Amino acid sequence: MAETAPPPATDGTKIDTSVPHSARIWNYWLGGKDNFEVDRLAGEQVRELFPAMIETARESRAFLSRAVRFLAGEAGIRQFLDVGTGLPTADNTHQVAQRVNPQSRVVYVDNDPMVLAHARALLVGSPEGLTRYIHADLHDPQAVLRQADEHLDLSQPVAVLLFGVMGHVGDDDEAVAIIRALLDAVPSGSYLALSDGTDTSAAVVESHRQYNESGALPYHLRSPERIARFFDGLELVEPGLVPFTHWRPEQDGPPADLDGYCAVGRKP
Repeated sequence: MAETAPPPATDGTKIDTSVPHSARIWNYWLGGKDNFEVDRLAGEQVRELFPAMIETARESRAFLSRAVRFLAGEAGIRQFLDVGTGLPTADNTHQVAQRVNPQSRVVYVDNDPMVLAHARALLVGSPEGLTRYIHADLHDPQAVLRQADEHLDLSQPVAVLLFGVMGHVGDDDEAVAIIRALLDAVPSGSYLALSDGTDTSAAVVESHRQYNESGALPYHLRSPERIARFFDGLELVEPGLVPFTHWRPEQDGPPADLDGYCAVGRKP
C-alpha cells in the first residue's frame, strides 16, 4: 500500500510519521487511507491478537451514527461538541446530524495536526448549520470550552460526544473531572454520549498491552463498571450502558457481544 502524504500542518506543529498514532490506526481499521506503514503495523499487531478489533471499530462507528441520529432527532439537540474526533471517515458527526436537521451546529475538537488539516479541508457542512474544527487537548477542558464558546451557545443544550477517547486518560479521577468540567459548562437538557473499549476479554487486554508498547499514545481499557462512573448524575437513555451493538440495534437477529461499551445520558 502506498504511503499517504501528510497534509500541511497549519498550526506550526509537526506530523510525526515515525511512531504510530491512534487516530491513524483507527482510520486503518475502518478501511481508510490516511495512515502510514507504522500505523498499519501497529494495527495489524492488535488484529493478530484480537481479530474482532476491526468489527469492534466499525460497530463503534455505527453507534456514533445511531446516537447522533437520536440526539438530533428524538432528543431535539441542535449543538454538538465532538471531542477527540479523529480523522474524517464516512458518516461523520456533522453529516449525520445535519441530515436530520440541517441547522445543526457541530464543533470538532482534536489536538493532532494531521487530523486538523484533514478536518479543515473535508468537514464542510450544510449552509444552514455550522461545522467547525478547533485545535485543543482533551486534558484541558477549559481550553476546549473557551474555543467552543466562539461557535456554540453554551447557554442552550449541547451534546458532548466522547467516542473512543477517554481510554487515553489513564486515571479515573482525571477522566471524571474532564467529563464533569465539560458537562458543568452546559445547561440542563444537554447530553453526554460516550463509548470506549472495555477489558471484557483476555484477548483484548493482551492486544492493548502490546499496542501500548508500540510507541503509540497508550489506550487504557476499563471495566463497564468504571465507565458507568462517567455517567454519575445523568439520566441514562434506554437501554443504558451496554456493548456497542446492543444500543438500539438496527440489524435483524441477536447482536454480537464486543469488547466496547457505550451509553447516552441526559443532564437533568
